Amino acid sequence: MHTILESYYLSKPEPYQSCLLALKDVILFANPDICHERKFQIPFFTYKGKKIGYLWLNRKKLMLGFCLDKSLQEQRQVTKPKDKYESTQIDPNADLPVDIILQKLNYYLALIDKS
Repeated sequence: MHTILESYYLSKPEPYQSCLLALKDVILFANPDICHERKFQIPFFTYKGKKIGYLWLNRKKLMLGFCLDKSLQEQRQVTKPKDKYESTQIDPNADLPVDIILQKLNYYLALIDKS
């Protein structure tokens, strides 16, 4: 029996399924402290309790997103901080940009480590 998270990946058609699974592996192998869970109905990744990224297939757009957790942002009294997201569309038929993914991921991990 599959978990809900595994079912998310397995329910996607090829080539998206293989690409999503490869992206998951790249992210999880980057640091053993990264946790993989399901939030907002999609695979989400956290590090030391802070959000760092997600995978999302929206119609035929495969998105890899990174997140700057609101708790890491400067607190201003005028507005409440919100998580900031940046996303990149991934072509499931091309080689994964592993170097770029790891560079961005390490940037966000370093921000968390500095806090």
